[in-house]
Amino acid sequence: MRDPEKTIGGIIDKSTISIIGSVDQEGFPNTKAMLKPRKRVGIKEIYFSTNTSSIRVTQFKQNPKSCLYFFDRRFFRGVMLRGSMDVLTDIEIKKEIWQDGDEIYYPEGIIDTDYCVLRFTAIDGRYYSNFKSENFLIDQ
Repeated sequence: MRDPEKTIGGIIDKSTISIIGSVDQEGFPNTKAMLKPRKRVGIKEIYFSTNTSSIRVTQFKQNPKSCLYFFDRRFFRGVMLRGSMDVLTDIEIKKEIWQDGDEIYYPEGIIDTDYCVLRFTAIDGRYYSNFKSENFLIDQ
C-alpha cells in the first residue's frame, strides 16, 4: 500500500457502517455495528457519538483496548485498526461532534448526560485487498 493515510482514509470516509470492538469483563471480544464516524484526524483519531449508558461505554471505561473495522463492499477490501477508545464528556467535543437530528437520541441536546463521544486512537492496522493482507504502523 503506497499511501496508507489516503487508502485507509478513503475506505473510512465511504463506509456507512463502522464495526467497533471492545473487551468485556470476562476478557471476551465484543463487536457492534455503528454509524460512520463523526470526525477523523487522519487515520490516527476517529470520533463517534454514543449513549453514555451503553454497554460499550462501560466496557471501554474498564478496558480501553479496542479495534475498528471498515470495509469497501464493492472492491472487497477492508481495514482493521487497533488501538484504544476514550470516553469523552467534555462539552466542547460534544458540541463539535453534534449533528442536526441528534436530539432524537439525546432530547436534552449537548448537555444530555446520556450523550458522550468516543475517541479511538489507532496504533496499527491490517489492510486486506486483492487476496492479500498487510500490517502497518500508524505514526505516533
